Amino acid sequence: MKAFVLAAGFGTRMMPFTEHLPKPLVPVLNVPSLFYTFALLKNAGITQIICNIHHHAEVIRRAVEVMYFTDLQIVFSEENPILGTGGGLKKCESLIGDDDFLIVNSDIISDINLRALIETHRRSGCGGTLSLHETPQASQIGHIGVRDGRVLDFGNRRTTGLSSSFIYTGTAVLSPAIFRHLRAEYSGIVETGFYGLVENEGLAFFEHMGLWQDIGTLHNFYRANIDDNLHILQLAERMNRSIDLFPHMISERVSISAGAHIVDSVAGECCSVASGAIVERSVLLPGTVIESDEVLRNTIAAPGIRIPL
Repeated sequence: MKAFVLAAGFGTRMMPFTEHLPKPLVPVLNVPSLFYTFALLKNAGITQIICNIHHHAEVIRRAVEVMYFTDLQIVFSEENPILGTGGGLKKCESLIGDDDFLIVNSDIISDINLRALIETHRRSGCGGTLSLHETPQASQIGHIGVRDGRVLDFGNRRTTGLSSSFIYTGTAVLSPAIFRHLRAEYSGIVETGFYGLVENEGLAFFEHMGLWQDIGTLHNFYRANIDDNLHILQLAERMNRSIDLFPHMISERVSISAGAHIVDSVAGECCSVASGAIVERSVLLPGTVIESDEVLRNTIAAPGIRIPL
């Protein structure tokens, strides 16, 4: 089975950090978010990956090529202009072929059991199966309308009146039937492909009850690194086995002077913290320099950028 990874977005909600760095490469606990997706797929035995790119496309290409992920066959679909989640998938119809495939967002970190998701899809007889996650924040994030084991609505946009405490995880198994409903133009996969499946071939769901962390906004990114990092750190062993990378708080390539105070923080490679500086519950992205008189608390920092949260 192949996988389609969505990595073409502008990362608008992560500005200003995504002005020069594509969102899929913004590191969470010192691992680019895109590589968490690669590890998840490889652990499930999925080695053929199609990845759509647009914003800073060449930067993503180089980052993946440098890593040389063993046993992963990664093909890029560069969009110019950008095509959205629906149009981007439609563009790759010939690359995906005539078999069922996985689709995964690159701005989430999870431990979804992809094998169980695939098996649920095969038993369903539907044109697609979405992985859903239950959360008290469903109404704020965007609840999914379900009934009798089927997905029928998304935030009541189809005016069914159905609601639930489920959200879409950004991960699904889809059959080639979805291509009948997609458009070869800028479009969203929900309004075209998912609606089309709901109305025709059917759309099932699989409940994921483990780790699921969206990192697509500044607040969610900060929470994944600082407040809710335990479950992500617990992925370290399996990720190290699969892609030779693992989440960790302090990079080995960090200079922390004697007399510097750094606690409950993440520091990326080539960061420098001078003596007398104070860094508490903050995220230092690669290359950040903290001078001796600087105090950072509850902040995301990059070279020349400080965003307190």
